[in-house]
Amino acid sequence: MAEIKFEGITKLNKGLKKRMDMSAVKTVVKKNGSEMQKKAQRNAPVDTGNLKNNIGLEISDGGMTATVEPTAEYAPYVELGTRFMEAQPFLKPAFEEQKKQFEKDLKELVR
Repeated sequence: MAEIKFEGITKLNKGLKKRMDMSAVKTVVKKNGSEMQKKAQRNAPVDTGNLKNNIGLEISDGGMTATVEPTAEYAPYVELGTRFMEAQPFLKPAFEEQKKQFEKDLKELVR
């Protein structure tokens, strides 16, 4: 039976990670996070404007994570509804739409 043994794979992986420029990925993350924030703000129902104005964007993990989150205390009730109020989703539709664009953008980087 033939056996193939690769030596130095760990060292090769470390070297590749050192040399890899992740700035393009970070740019895609930031761009898509910003676009999702805008879509969520556009989708948010407006009464006083508090909900719309308090949808924030946070970039973390050295630029590899974008978090879009409403800070208004009542945001989950608007998004999901209650037994007295119908849901008015604004965050999930923005996520579903932006997810497709994010995947396309990342695929472009891999080419």
